[in-house]
Amino acid sequence: MQMTPRESLPRLLLVEDDTISRGFFKAALEALPAEVDTADSLASAMDRGCAARHDLWLIDVNLPDGNGSELLQQLRRNRPDTPALAHTADADTSIHARLRDAGFRETLVKPLTGEQLLQAVRRALANSSGANATSTADPEGEREDWDEITALAALNGQRHHLIALRELFLAELPGVRDAVAQAVQQHDEPALRGQLHRLQASCGFVGAARLARAVRQLHQAPESIGAQTQFRAAVESLLH
Repeated sequence: MQMTPRESLPRLLLVEDDTISRGFFKAALEALPAEVDTADSLASAMDRGCAARHDLWLIDVNLPDGNGSELLQQLRRNRPDTPALAHTADADTSIHARLRDAGFRETLVKPLTGEQLLQAVRRALANSSGANATSTADPEGEREDWDEITALAALNGQRHHLIALRELFLAELPGVRDAVAQAVQQHDEPALRGQLHRLQASCGFVGAARLARAVRQLHQAPESIGAQTQFRAAVESLLH
């Protein structure tokens, strides 16, 4: 009897608490094609991981109730041989080395393109024995509010997915803007860096080029009035 397309698809567990990033990953992974189960916390990932057998886990390094290495350790108590990829917006290579030691095959740096993601997934599913790798995207050439070409390329030209992600991104942006402003006013650097960390990835996935640059500048110089002004201007340009 011939195997149906659905029966032949790999089943993946995607763990990501940011809605924009989760939407990007899911859309790109389903184009593999693959079945994608999603979770937004360590607890929900454990529920999904225990309920079904997955061919690959894609785990966010920072979760609201734990971290990616802790989750991987817990998942592997029941599934010791399942390959896992880590994903993070942090480009610090020392963190990537610790993730490799924790058992992740590769560390993917957000934002990344859909093709970079799919290549890493294919390597993991093929049980590649190559060295761990880091994927990056370089947005330095972006000039406008929206980088349409890069954003569409990341989603394999699927404009309807890009439109849906941007609508969600813009709906959440006022709340993020206010949280950043509050952290700046209170000189709460950990809270500020947390907000900017997540926003950086989201900007990359939807092609918010100008805001991505402003986020990087504010992350590097949170006390700079110029960086704060550029951030506010970039946000308002997208919202109006």
